[in-house]
Amino acid sequence: MNINDNSLLQKLRESRRLRREKFLNQKNAASATSSTAPTLTFGQRMADGVTSTIGSWRFIIIQSVLLACWMVGNAWFGHNAWDPYPFILLNLLLSFQAAYTAPAIMMSQTRQSDMDRKRAENDFEINVKAELEIELLHEKIDLLKEKEIQALTEAIRTLTARLDAAAAQSNSTSPADKT
Repeated sequence: MNINDNSLLQKLRESRRLRREKFLNQKNAASATSSTAPTLTFGQRMADGVTSTIGSWRFIIIQSVLLACWMVGNAWFGHNAWDPYPFILLNLLLSFQAAYTAPAIMMSQTRQSDMDRKRAENDFEINVKAELEIELLHEKIDLLKEKEIQALTEAIRTLTARLDAAAAQSNSTSPADKT
């Protein structure tokens, strides 16, 4: 390696160091403003519990069975039923259920989207780091190619000089000159 190659490597290392420092400074500034792994409040845990319960087949099956029993039971008792047809009390209960579960589901979805956003930011940071490493590898490969081209060019010059010298020597000692 000559002095020129060493200076190029030093420039590459310095460039890499500056990029890494810039990236880390940006990351530290971003992490200073955001909290790390916040604990869930009671409301958030409850919203997640409601969402996971309502979003299950078990809940759908149990609710369907209860609704069928409610309607069959009230139809069985006829006019003496606790909620005769058109099942106004059942309608009220289902409206209450919808009124409370919809906001809980929305709260859980909002929190989940915040977590997804943080994951996406984290993935972006990882991708930037990978990009910096790939750029460095490209620079190293370019440097190696440049060195190889310089070595091949020098070899071609040496071989050309040898061929020219051999041609000149053969011309000076050719049989036509001897006669």
